[in-house]
Amino acid sequence: MAFAIKAEVRDLRARTFVFAAQKTMYGGKHIAKGDTVFVFASENEGGQGLIALGVVTSAKAIAKKRGVARQTPRVSIAVKRTALAKRPLGRSELKQFTDWNDGQPETELNFKFYRQATNKIVGISSEAAMFLDGCF
Repeated sequence: MAFAIKAEVRDLRARTFVFAAQKTMYGGKHIAKGDTVFVFASENEGGQGLIALGVVTSAKAIAKKRGVARQTPRVSIAVKRTALAKRPLGRSELKQFTDWNDGQPETELNFKFYRQATNKIVGISSEAAMFLDGCF
């Protein structure tokens, strides 16, 4: 399974990225060392969307807080960049894909990242990963 992360990225051309205590959804909590991850610079933080492809070099689950009933699992990861995106892909390019049942990879990405616009790590389908590969 491939993964994607939408988070604040300060240095868009960094060779490594470190993301601490990131929210996970849609299977994102299963991210592990060696997994492929597509890095999106969050528009919530002034970013532009897809910026890089990388490999997870470390992943550590964050313990849940005691006494809190509902908690979203969180994970800290480090990513070694393997490629920079060659074309833009973000909220503006994906916003037209809103038929949640059409099976298109663009719709999957729009749903997982922008329907609820918080920053997060998500698991993505092989179709979405192949689509994203075309941006590199």
